Order: sequence, then C-alpha cells, then structure tokens
Amino acid sequence: MNATRTAWQIPRYGRPETLTPVTLPMPQPGPREVLIRIHASAVTRADGMMRKGEPLFARPFLGLRRPRNGLSGTGLSGEVIAVGDKVSRFAPGDMVFGEAGMRFGANASHICLDEEGVLMPKPEALSHEDAAVLCDGVLTSWHFLRNLGQVQSGDRVLILGGAGSLGSAAVQIAADMGAEVTATSSARNASLIASLGATRVIDYATEDALRPGAAYDVIFDTLGVASFSAAKPALAEAGRYLCPVLTLGCLPAILLSGLVGRKRALFAAVGLEKPQHLRTMLSEILTKIDQHRLAPVMDRIYPLADLVEAHVYVEAGHKRGNVVVV
Repeated sequence: MNATRTAWQIPRYGRPETLTPVTLPMPQPGPREVLIRIHASAVTRADGMMRKGEPLFARPFLGLRRPRNGLSGTGLSGEVIAVGDKVSRFAPGDMVFGEAGMRFGANASHICLDEEGVLMPKPEALSHEDAAVLCDGVLTSWHFLRNLGQVQSGDRVLILGGAGSLGSAAVQIAADMGAEVTATSSARNASLIASLGATRVIDYATEDALRPGAAYDVIFDTLGVASFSAAKPALAEAGRYLCPVLTLGCLPAILLSGLVGRKRALFAAVGLEKPQHLRTMLSEILTKIDQHRLAPVMDRIYPLADLVEAHVYVEAGHKRGNVVVV
C-alpha cells in the first residue's frame, strides 16, 4: 500500500471554510531535497491573505482564480525522515525548522523541501511550536528593523500593532537594540507589551499614536493600519516609515519619498531575499533566543485537524503573538 500524507487545500479564494483537508501521495525527496515529518506549523495573517487572494494585484503571481499551488501554510518545524542522495546539510533524525515559501504546503503531516532553502537545524532547547513561527513575525521584524530601518541605540521607535506576531517580536528586537519603544495595542494587551520591553503603550482606542511632532525615528506599521501620509507628521526629520503590508497606495509613497524631503517610506519583501541571507538572519535570531533576549510569544495551539478554526481566530484580529497547528 502506497504511503500517504495529510494536507490542507485551498480550492478557491475565500473564507476559512474554503480550506479542505486532503490525502495526498507521500512526496519522495529529489537529489537535494529532504522529507520532513512536520510537528508544528504556523497559521499567520499572511496565510489568511493568500487564502483570500489579497491583495488583488498579487493574483497574477499566486493564481488568478485560486492559488496556483493550492496548499496552505509556510512556516514549519519537524523531523527529517528521508534525504536525497546529494543532500549534505541534513540526515534522517535531524530536527529542523524553516519555511516552504512559494511552494506552500506546511499545514500538513509531511513536506519535501530543498536543503539549500530556508531550512535550519532546530536547537534542542527550542520547541517545535516556537521554531515553527520564527520565519514569520520574528524574521520579518528583524529584517525591517535592522536591515531596512537601521534602528540605532537611542532611536525613538513606534510599533503600530504591538501584540501580533510581528509586533510582539518587533518590540523585543527594537528594545534589545537600545531603542526607546512605544507600541500601540488594545488595553487588554498593554501589560504584555510592557513586559516585552516597550517604554510606553498607547491604547489605540483612546489615543492617536501618530501625533504631529512626536518625532519618531522609525514607525513600524506591522498591520498596514496607517499610511506614509498619516505617519509623516509624527516622524523625525529623517524618519523612516516601514510597512510589511504592500498595497497599491504604498507604492507611490515609496517611490516619491525618495525624491522629496528626508522622510522615507520603505519596503523590502523578506521572501525575495536569498535563502542564504535569510539563514544568516535566522542564525542571529537563534543567538538572541539562546541569550534569552528574544522569545516568540505564543497565543494558541490547535490540532492540525482544526486548521479552519485556527484561521477564523487569526482573521478575527485579536491574537496575542502567534498561532500554530500541531
């Protein structure tokens, strides 16, 4: 009897209920691929956007009427159970974490990935649940704050959306870099964000964080809730507005801000970085985690069979940190 694996398919763009469990043939690793038994995989806001086919201008790349690949999930952690005959970085029994990227299919029991992709040995002290989310909020925030925003010690940094997967990582990263961190959240999450290193927490329901003259050196809009034009009055003279959510409205601001004035709107897709560069960043992140200076914030853990429920929860917009399925 042929071996099979379980996975979740996206037969068409739509609500979480469009997700469909499927049984597929077990993939066989190519010469430079590894077969991984997945122990945990992330459920992210970006996964939900892909499921809905948003933003619309991304559909030519994802698929016009449904996702071209058709499977759900990117971030994962698990055990290598088979390798191709030219694989040198990993062996059966190794614990690994990483991301499937545009291949998708991480919300599954098994997956084949290229050994030279974004795939790393998992430290023994790091749980599969924590490792599975590192390539989402933690890696994205690391890239935007360190490489794009070039945050320096003493900078005044505002994190819009401090309680999500990106925000909870960004607060820790910016604080560890020596910045003075302000973050927005609902009142119920204020103590959590303060415990992560924020000097000040603003309740977005009662106060406008983008106060003119606030003079932030960096504003990191983790959810795309503002815009460069709205953030500009709150930026310092050479301040940077960073947003990982690329919209059609962001594009003119990114282009024009480089031509007029010193304030900048900046964007760089993490997924377009070379795997070797991403692995280097993940190594730096693992060092911070080992030093207890950074830790993923975990909200809920669902069984893989409850992926639809996990998507519903993430889409509601009230999660604190990360959500995974196991």
